[in-house]
Amino acid sequence: MAVEWLMMCGIQVPDEAGLSTYFDSIGHHRCTNEASPQLTRIPWIDSEMSRSGSPFLSTGVYEPLLTSRFTAVFGPGATLWYKFLQRRIVLKSENATIAARVLVDQTVFASTNLFLFLSSMAYMEGTDPKEKLNSTYWNALQKNWMVWPAVQAINFKLVPLEHRVLVVNIVSLGECFSRID
Repeated sequence: MAVEWLMMCGIQVPDEAGLSTYFDSIGHHRCTNEASPQLTRIPWIDSEMSRSGSPFLSTGVYEPLLTSRFTAVFGPGATLWYKFLQRRIVLKSENATIAARVLVDQTVFASTNLFLFLSSMAYMEGTDPKEKLNSTYWNALQKNWMVWPAVQAINFKLVPLEHRVLVVNIVSLGECFSRID
């Protein structure tokens, strides 16, 4: 279904069989499969954005080394975060648990991840991290809060732990590609 949705949106799917393999092997290689969507989404988005001349790339040119450094730092974090939430935030009712997970996700993880993302990308691009944070952090965090609390509530309520990273990556792809002219 994800492949069809991406293709309907006019997005070229680089490895349709890879998605099938991902779904087929989830239970067998759980750690690798939970992190792999994050590890493939970022290079794919970067290459598509550079191909389209997107203003979201500050240099305007696809830089594989920059992408790989970012991916190595941020890729596995989402998998570990979801496991942490699953183990540590458990309340008496299911809905209270979901609400608490969304609250912690959006206050602790989203704000910290955005801070680290903007800072490290500015550093790796050779620009001033403080300036990048001052000019974009608060606006980006507010936009994040318009979309992600609802996505995460649905994710925590309906999606098994091993598929949550994939859901976030699919939504992220849609969000990123909706901004490309």
